[in-house]
Amino acid sequence: MTATLLQPAFADPVLDAQRSFRAALKALAGPGVAQHLLPAQLPPHLEGLAAASHALCLALLDIDTPLWLAPKFDTQAIRANLTFHCGCPIVSDRQNARFALLDDSQLHDLSGFDLGNDRYPDQSCTLLVQLPSLEGGRELAWRGPGIQSENQVALPLAEDFWHERASRNDFPRGIDVFFLAGSELMGLPRSTQVAFQGGA
Repeated sequence: MTATLLQPAFADPVLDAQRSFRAALKALAGPGVAQHLLPAQLPPHLEGLAAASHALCLALLDIDTPLWLAPKFDTQAIRANLTFHCGCPIVSDRQNARFALLDDSQLHDLSGFDLGNDRYPDQSCTLLVQLPSLEGGRELAWRGPGIQSENQVALPLAEDFWHERASRNDFPRGIDVFFLAGSELMGLPRSTQVAFQGGA
């Protein structure tokens, strides 16, 4: 049964994973700037996952990175392909996850995800958030490391997410986020300060 669900991953597993990993690093180093993955370096379509989501999973996940799946992504095909190609264990408890694959319906409550600790802040959970687009929402000002002055970002997210993120970021503890849509990704490290335009 599982064998029939498996699909090819990267055409060049090493090189394409490296390219996607570099794009992820660039996204975190330049918060609020969309990075584009080229068609040649994208994996084949996997139903339910955007191309960028699939590519980042293949580049970032391995046997040492337990993954939590939002219900939308908890399908036989996604489970089978990610466990086969990445080797990542899929966990049911958020607290045990190093990565979490979420959609916008899950962003009103980020409780349970590991925020790391003062000694090992890198042990926190990283969120991979798949969206329909990386624009079309309320404009926000992002400031902090990697941003010269400020970046104007308009992700299509409810305000609940921003309040949840703020309540769980106590630098160096906190969560890093990748937003993914189509073949694009955008990084939001915990060090980035986000402000609504006009206050609020």
